[in-house]
Amino acid sequence: MRVKARDLAAREEKLEALQKKLTESVGALVTGEDWKRALEFAAKFRSRSFNNTMLIYVQHYAAFQQGRVPEPMPTYVAGFKQWLSLNRSVMKGQSGYAILAPVTARFASSNPADPESWRRLARGEKPGFGEAVRSKLIGLKPAHVWDISQTDGEPIPETPRPTLLQGQAPDGLWDGLADQITAHGFELRLVSNARAIGGANGLTDYMTHEVSVRMNMDDAAQVKTLAHELGHVMLHGPDNADAAMHRGIAEVEAESVALMVGAAHGLATDDYTIPYVASWASTVPGKTPVEVVQSTAERVRGAAVTILDKLDTPQVGDGNPPGLDREALAAGRGAAPVQTVAQRQVEPIGL
Repeated sequence: MRVKARDLAAREEKLEALQKKLTESVGALVTGEDWKRALEFAAKFRSRSFNNTMLIYVQHYAAFQQGRVPEPMPTYVAGFKQWLSLNRSVMKGQSGYAILAPVTARFASSNPADPESWRRLARGEKPGFGEAVRSKLIGLKPAHVWDISQTDGEPIPETPRPTLLQGQAPDGLWDGLADQITAHGFELRLVSNARAIGGANGLTDYMTHEVSVRMNMDDAAQVKTLAHELGHVMLHGPDNADAAMHRGIAEVEAESVALMVGAAHGLATDDYTIPYVASWASTVPGKTPVEVVQSTAERVRGAAVTILDKLDTPQVGDGNPPGLDREALAAGRGAAPVQTVAQRQVEPIGL
């Protein structure tokens, strides 16, 4: 019992240190340019939560400053056994990057409609006949991942990366985004110029269920605008719990969704305009700017990942090494967790 208590205390100490590091890194996002860079990076590591993305970012950059890795930006990260499954091993002397991993437990119930009927299953315990089973997040634990530059071994398969000319939009992206807008019950209107929609590039009308985009822009700007309006459709309708949020936050969220969708397709984001984070975060009563950034970032990432998962367009990698056997790892090979669509659905804000 004493050993277990020491282990729990050590885990709590590590978690507190990670949360402190996380708060400091998010708190450093003070300008629109910083926010843009953070979201572009998150788009390339979208398999993980925004907070874990930030933890990987700051620890890898510290490793670069110490001369332990050759580049300031990580490319692919995975757990120790995940790299072994790709016939690569962590090099001697390379420290992993600590992240926050979910701790889940299984619960069973013979009457799922009754919240009080669910009981926790012990390790290895099977549910009773006819019982429903579900997994629930019960906490966090420290886990570690390593960048590919910290490993050696067999080369990993490289996937083609999208390359675009200035002003060009990826093939199929407009159609994919338009399909998602109509799937939400909105009609897409193409207008000739900004005057038709009050001087804007695009407009989402929740009363008429219409999304309008002006067509006198280059293809990339039209696609970015369409992604922006899809962000509004998903996050800011009158039936959304956060519909009454500050207008500035809603606009930053929608533009941030568009930025992540664009970055995942190699679209140049230099012309994206994101206001100073401090200016909109400080307007929310009852929350510190850091709290607003954290919660907003996860909403943005969640919406962007949902959009990207439904597109069949070529995209940049998601931070996991190509060729990783996710199913085998999920079956219990002991690796740090690979985020899947199903796992993201239960991942809480802040993980």
